[in-house]
Amino acid sequence: MEKNPLRKAALADTKAALAGIQEARSFLMPRVTFSETATRGDDPVYVFGSKLRQQRFTMNDLTLNQLNTPLPYGNFSTRFGGTWNLFDSFASWHAVSRAKEMNAASTHQLERTDQEILFRVVQAYYGVLLTAKQVEVAEQSEKTAKSIMDRSQVRFDSGLVVESDLLTAKVRLASREQELIRAKSNLELARAQLDTAMGVPMDAVFQPADPLADQSLAVPSLADVEQKALTSRPDLKRIESEQSAQQLSVAIAKSSFGPRLNAFAGWEMDNPTLLAGGGGNNWLGGIELQVDLFQGGAKKAALSREHAIAEKIAALKQAASDAVRLEVRQAYYDVDSNRQQVGVARSSIAQAQESLRINQDRYEGGLITITDLLGAEEVARDSQTDYWQAVYQFHISSANLELASGTLNLQSPVVNP
Repeated sequence: MEKNPLRKAALADTKAALAGIQEARSFLMPRVTFSETATRGDDPVYVFGSKLRQQRFTMNDLTLNQLNTPLPYGNFSTRFGGTWNLFDSFASWHAVSRAKEMNAASTHQLERTDQEILFRVVQAYYGVLLTAKQVEVAEQSEKTAKSIMDRSQVRFDSGLVVESDLLTAKVRLASREQELIRAKSNLELARAQLDTAMGVPMDAVFQPADPLADQSLAVPSLADVEQKALTSRPDLKRIESEQSAQQLSVAIAKSSFGPRLNAFAGWEMDNPTLLAGGGGNNWLGGIELQVDLFQGGAKKAALSREHAIAEKIAALKQAASDAVRLEVRQAYYDVDSNRQQVGVARSSIAQAQESLRINQDRYEGGLITITDLLGAEEVARDSQTDYWQAVYQFHISSANLELASGTLNLQSPVVNP
């Protein structure tokens, strides 16, 4: 949760959404500007106006020659201006509310991102436990294959079996050695996947606290899980917030048809030079009422677009709810199926091991062939592999069920047993 880059990205989205609220609120406040302008020219209107603003106009400036062909004149204008939107048919207030809804949507998305990161970490963590067990199974299978080969060697040296039995045993041993090599490589890869899920360097080494074990986890009824998902899933809440935000976008589009009332004011100081005084100042203020009478249908088209987007979000919300129901059912049935598979696989291990022991004794007595013995060894190995795979799948499916129901967190049984 501290290092994963995807969470950092989602957290940045929440900060951006929070800034959006502040930005929307700023439109409710007055705006004050400052400007400093330096100009020089001989345009008659400009010269006339500049002298008048500087309060340096004299009777000589009224002569025709001075009015028509004035000498170049400079003016330094210092201005303070302000505007305040007093009323815009509540568009600004709707914009603030929309920004709050978008902030809520980003918060829900952050919560969902946390759950998805947790699931990936759980999946990668149990992947390490599973591959570690697979290494143990591969090592045991290698020892068993070597024991069978040693027995075949003794029986071949004694003339009790043909050379093909010994060669078959050697081929099986080589196969088990290759499986052990692959299992060790898979373990290193699983550790790298765990590092990636945690957002730490891939060369970081973490030792799991506990080995993979068969645990019983309580699972509520399907109806309860489905109802919990529809009320708790952060991504569904995000869509609801986006839908509310879009309704406010429609309200903003409607507000554009209404009147706008603005207040404005300004103060200006004009001087012939930048540092020296000797000029004049003036102020101006007023209130303006604006009503757009015709804009070529642009506002009507904008309102229609916002309505269409609202309809789209409503449809997506329904599709998302249906997808959540289906996802919950699939996860629920996976948990139930994997729980039963664990029970079946657990009972088959002892049977397969006993069968292997019996076949080893029968092979020693010359009652069966090497093929029968290796078949029993294969069944014993597969029974252990299937068992640990079922245990792994049960834990992952349990985490996936909590993810589907929107309840996966750091206190979940599958995360913190």
